[in-house]
Amino acid sequence: MTKSDISVMPQFFDRYINLAENIDIIDALTQTASYASLIPLETLDALGDRRYAPGKWTAKDILQHIIDNERIMTYRAMRFARNDKTALPGYDEALFAQFANTSRRTLADLYDEYALVRQSSSCLFRSFDDDMMLRTGVCFDQTISALALGYVVVGHALHHATIIRERYLPLLDQ
Repeated sequence: MTKSDISVMPQFFDRYINLAENIDIIDALTQTASYASLIPLETLDALGDRRYAPGKWTAKDILQHIIDNERIMTYRAMRFARNDKTALPGYDEALFAQFANTSRRTLADLYDEYALVRQSSSCLFRSFDDDMMLRTGVCFDQTISALALGYVVVGHALHHATIIRERYLPLLDQ
C-alpha cells in the first residue's frame, strides 16, 4: 500500500507523512533502514556534542528521539491494526530526551539500534494485510491509520535528517 491509500490525513502527523515518497510502505521503510543512508556516521561523529543553539539536542539526542518515536508509532500501528480502539495518549519527547542518557552511548551504537528497530518495524508492517493497514485509531487526539503511522515513521526520520543537515552540519565549518 502507498501513501495515496491513506484516506484521512491527520493534522500534525501530515508534516511527516508528506515528506515520505508515495511508494509502497515496505519500500519506504527499507529505503531509510540505515541512518547512514541519510547521514553518514562519520559526519555525525565529527559533530560530537555540539548544538546549534543553547537548549537544543545533540546529534545523539536526535537519533535516540527518532528511535524512541519509531517504537511508539509502530506500537500504535500494531494496536490499530489489531483493531484496538483504545485512544492512545501522546508522549513527552523532552522528558524522554532528558532521561535517555545518550551521553554514555556512541553514535555507532545508536546507528545499530536504529537499524534493528527499523528491521523490526519492517517485519511488523509486512505482517499487516491491507485491511489491517487501513484500520484506524486515535492517538494524540487524531484519527490515524496504521498505514499512516508507517509513513510517519519514515517522514519523521527524514525530517530530522534535514534538520541535522541544515542546522548542525554547518557547525563543522566553524
